[in-house]
Amino acid sequence: MMAADTRPEADDTMSDTPQATPTPTPVRVAVLTVSDTRTEATDTSGALLVERLLAAGHVLHARKIVPDDLDALRALVVAWRDDPGCDVVLCTGGTGLTGRDVTVDVLERLYTKPIPGFGELFRMLSYADIGASTMQSRASAGLAGTTLLFALPGSTGACRLAWDKILAHQLDVRSKPCNLVALMPRFGEDPATRATGAA
Repeated sequence: MMAADTRPEADDTMSDTPQATPTPTPVRVAVLTVSDTRTEATDTSGALLVERLLAAGHVLHARKIVPDDLDALRALVVAWRDDPGCDVVLCTGGTGLTGRDVTVDVLERLYTKPIPGFGELFRMLSYADIGASTMQSRASAGLAGTTLLFALPGSTGACRLAWDKILAHQLDVRSKPCNLVALMPRFGEDPATRATGAA
């Protein structure tokens, strides 16, 4: 599933400092901007995520812009979810409360295992920047089959915060005490097989 599988031995040392060198285990990331108005020339949030993930040593699977439309958004996310060449989908935009903010609604219907800690941590960190206004963000994440889906706000500052403070660490196999990349080979485990102790 991942572009490489050279995980180091796990240890219990905490490390939340950004790594100076690219990750030894790159993952394949799709970036989706959800907006009625942005173009590739004006999509600063999508551009920031692409720049950050490439600098970290990951692989850009695809980059697209779609309008705030339930059907179009769902079709593209489902296609990436089902693509064995895509490990992670980062969506930016559509996490607010207006009628056309539909990203979270689409993604949450696709989650097989929600990751509530992502939204909780994002809003906690965001509070330092924008105070109580952070309650209006529905930033969200979850596992859809074996693909990680993230819904980030549309602002460039919010995407920078999400990447620098959360995603850069959780998508780096060297981050301790645990990270999402180390779990990727186990996302497809059969719970029944594990419960019976079968090989």
